[in-house]
Amino acid sequence: MNIKINHIAKMEGHAGFMASVMRGDVKSSKLEVQEGIRLIESVLIGRHFSDMPVIAQRICGICPVVHNLTAIKSIENAFGIKVSEETEKLREIMELGQIIYSHALHLFFLSLADFFNIDNDLKLTEKYPEETKKAIRIRKYGMEIVRVIGGRVIHPLTNEVGGFKKIPDVSELKKIVFSSGEILEDAMELGKFFKKIILPDFWRKTEYVGLLKSGKYAIYDGDVVSNFGLHIPVSSFENNFCELQKQKEVIKRVEHNEKSYMVGAIARVNLNKNKLRPEAHRYLEILELKFPNYNPFNNILFQMVEVIHAIEESSLLIKQILHSNMENVLTKPYEIKEGVGVAAVEAPRGTLYYHTEIDAKGYIKNVNIITPTAQFLSNLENDIAQYIPSVMKLKNKDREQKLRAFIRAYDPCISCAVH
Repeated sequence: MNIKINHIAKMEGHAGFMASVMRGDVKSSKLEVQEGIRLIESVLIGRHFSDMPVIAQRICGICPVVHNLTAIKSIENAFGIKVSEETEKLREIMELGQIIYSHALHLFFLSLADFFNIDNDLKLTEKYPEETKKAIRIRKYGMEIVRVIGGRVIHPLTNEVGGFKKIPDVSELKKIVFSSGEILEDAMELGKFFKKIILPDFWRKTEYVGLLKSGKYAIYDGDVVSNFGLHIPVSSFENNFCELQKQKEVIKRVEHNEKSYMVGAIARVNLNKNKLRPEAHRYLEILELKFPNYNPFNNILFQMVEVIHAIEESSLLIKQILHSNMENVLTKPYEIKEGVGVAAVEAPRGTLYYHTEIDAKGYIKNVNIITPTAQFLSNLENDIAQYIPSVMKLKNKDREQKLRAFIRAYDPCISCAVH
């Protein structure tokens, strides 16, 4: 029999799903991308390097910050620019803010209804009004971080190669710190609510890939590592991971050692759980999950873990910034020269990678952008192929609902994937 879902709502972008099952054996499973290729990399070639962060962040409206940051870091590495510690902290705070508001959106408003068999999100908010308010407050907190530092929430303005155009308003940063305690309480309460959700018991051994940095939960930088023993600098990423362009597909898939792998919250927590901030670590213990954890549905719970961690970490870093010389974040003069730069930053959905080549006059010669969804797409299809037999006996409507929930738990971003 053939399984076909024409459209999967409540995720970034447009996609469907189809699978072929013969006598209980899944012959194929495929996420059908329903968007055309956007060719952002080609648009960037020939443009001045200063245009690249501005254009690249248009790849996605949910995670523009990480595209902006990774583009800037790759250019700085091409020029050999070393920014101040304060600049790096301010950028990391921005990315933590983006993780908070992206996860809060996905956790509560995109995925939660799947596990309560609620097909209308208005019914979800009516049934759980207090939890809805908490999710909105948490999301607003993350958005406020990006607005104060970046100048606006979507497509920030102040971040640039070498530093920042302006110093963020100190009084607004203090307001964020002041509100962080209440927001952390909201997150812990929402976390207890999510603990009550009964997720499907599914398991498939998976390679998890993400950044690793000594002494902290890696978000802004680090080496590329995996639970299968990989440990390389970001500069060696393209030598170890292979991009594949399949016939009639607009997405380039990525493999490691000719196999699929997973990135994102579930990968990061599996790799870095011992470096979580105290409340996040405490919440992870409350979940009583076994590690290594190979249930992709738990990506939702791990996003909740990361929300709590990001609130704690952002508050701590803002306090450090407020006690430092804020003038150090302002852009200093630098030399434009020919070079090649690579960079990686953890997006909400996983590690984002940029490779940038620039000529002596500062114009882009070549760009390669590898997004999280392109990296985990094959793994999603392999996981769901193994999951399908457990839902085959359900009625068509119920089976489709289970498969939609599975796909949404991965939190794919089709807009990034077809960049």
